Amino acid sequence: MTSNDASESTNSPLTEPVGTNVGRETGRSTGQKRSPLHECHVALGAKLVPFGGWEMPLSYAAGTVAEHRACRTSAVAFDVSHLGTVRVRGGGAVDALQRAFTNDLMKIAPGRAQYTHLLDSTDASVLDDIIVWWRGDEIFDVMPNASNTGRVVAALGDESTALSVDDVTDSRAVIAIQGPTARALLAGVSPDASAVSRFGVASFVFHGVECIVAGTGYTGEDGVECAVPYPIAAEFWDAVLASGITPAGLGARDTLRLEAGLPLHGHELGPGITSLEAGLGWVVSWTKGPFRGRAALDAQRTAGRTRRLVGLALEGRQPAREGSLVYLGGSPAPLGVVSSGNFSPTLDHAIAMAFVDEATSMGASVELDVRGRRLRATVVAMPFVKGRT
Repeated sequence: MTSNDASESTNSPLTEPVGTNVGRETGRSTGQKRSPLHECHVALGAKLVPFGGWEMPLSYAAGTVAEHRACRTSAVAFDVSHLGTVRVRGGGAVDALQRAFTNDLMKIAPGRAQYTHLLDSTDASVLDDIIVWWRGDEIFDVMPNASNTGRVVAALGDESTALSVDDVTDSRAVIAIQGPTARALLAGVSPDASAVSRFGVASFVFHGVECIVAGTGYTGEDGVECAVPYPIAAEFWDAVLASGITPAGLGARDTLRLEAGLPLHGHELGPGITSLEAGLGWVVSWTKGPFRGRAALDAQRTAGRTRRLVGLALEGRQPAREGSLVYLGGSPAPLGVVSSGNFSPTLDHAIAMAFVDEATSMGASVELDVRGRRLRATVVAMPFVKGRT
């Protein structure tokens, strides 16, 4: 997600509204990279944690639940500078991206963004989920998850030696402004940025410097993501907050994406998980020609998948954690496993996503084994909460 509404990669667990199991050791001594907005977060009293190789804000003084609710009712700003930006330029760029990724760029055009997947060439596992910003004729900003930037650079470099493929992540900050009033409030900072269409890509000028904006996000709410050059990033962030937009951390970003039924790399996507199993077959084009991992994915499509991703609505507030086994009735054998779970501030009960046997029906009553305790849940369709996108 950028997402995407695309997801992020994580090397450490995110904090839930009901507690934390995130390590406290952060900073340069651990080799974590820092956002251009790091000092802004420190000044705001943010709780900083390691995430995907970066030191990023988990929450601010108001806390995760308050930040989550602010996104559902008004507007928040996330620093998502840990997401990568790989700039691809030159003749043949379109063909190279077509061969590397699953989706079909011919469905869109310059000035648009597209969600897509990078697959393992052997078993079609989703190595990364990505947003591609098509900026100009042969200019693309490819937005991978934090820890996967090098993998995407390598994959694109394999496609053509004539391309310019540059990791420009460190040259900018990316600020995601999300929520039902996000555009109205952002208009006071930049009318052009606020006017970009959903999944559109455009440029805007702030303090005389060109920036890029896309109508994308990872919350289920309307909003935009702004790529702002490093020298003016802090000024832009301050102007956004001064407009009445609330700062929000990765804790709220995780609960929001879960309510919206959006995948997180390392949980719903990753080794051993294909696009089809994750319920994201729509991101695969079977008509555009060859792409990395196509043969293996086509074989699964022909044979049929054996498991699928579903939503689980739990009866109480206690969340099921990743790895919790899912059981049907009194069966001693599990029918699946939880990939993500948390408390839903909007619904006021716990929710989860799980990979379960393909034959599992919607509405089925199941039990989740959480540290030896059985929690009851119902298999439901996603999203759990319908936003404004």
